[in-house]
Amino acid sequence: MEELTRSSRQEEMEIDLLELFHVLLRKVWLILICLVAGAVIVGGYTRFLITPQYSASATIYILSNTTSITSVADLQIGTELTGDFAEIARTRSVVNAVIDEVGLDESYEGLLSRLSTTNPSGTHLLKLTATDPDPQRAADIANAYAQVMASQIADIMNTDEPNIAEEAVKPSAPASPNLLKNTALGGLAGAFLACLVIFIQFMMNDTIQTEEDVRKYLDINTLAAMPLEKRRRKS
Repeated sequence: MEELTRSSRQEEMEIDLLELFHVLLRKVWLILICLVAGAVIVGGYTRFLITPQYSASATIYILSNTTSITSVADLQIGTELTGDFAEIARTRSVVNAVIDEVGLDESYEGLLSRLSTTNPSGTHLLKLTATDPDPQRAADIANAYAQVMASQIADIMNTDEPNIAEEAVKPSAPASPNLLKNTALGGLAGAFLACLVIFIQFMMNDTIQTEEDVRKYLDINTLAAMPLEKRRRKS
């Protein structure tokens, strides 16, 4: 008896999924419209309302010409110091010095949110990145950031300033937003919302429309069916 009930439930679930699939096929035009609408809306918003942000990076080698490395231990210490300098790069004294160097009318917190530092694993390199709506200013900030950090490293290590391995250049394309990615996500979101609405309507629709619905939901057989015909008015 339990196996029969379980089989009946599985059959009903399969029928519902099949019906839902057919409903989605019949509403594919609506899904496509929502897909296009979502892509156009999000793409337009990204293109015209979001300010592009440009990123520029400068790289410094934290060991100066006068720094002596005599053993593997010295190399290890240098690698560890690179991580320390990455944290020093976020201090108020460093960021405020960059603000003064470039002549920015900005707070410490405001500029700090647009600065980042990375240390490629196993190297003595420190990559300093600045982001700004103006591509040239992004490069200027990154270069000033590198100069200030080089001076800080020289003071802390009591050596000459380390070399700047690579200066920042004016970026030719924005780092964000990604127009293609946002447009695609907008289209997918529109199609998903359309499918969600169709699914909810399908689940909430408990009207009996066919003889099969009578048998499935009421568990009774129909003796006869009376077709309804629309009367055509004579013109």
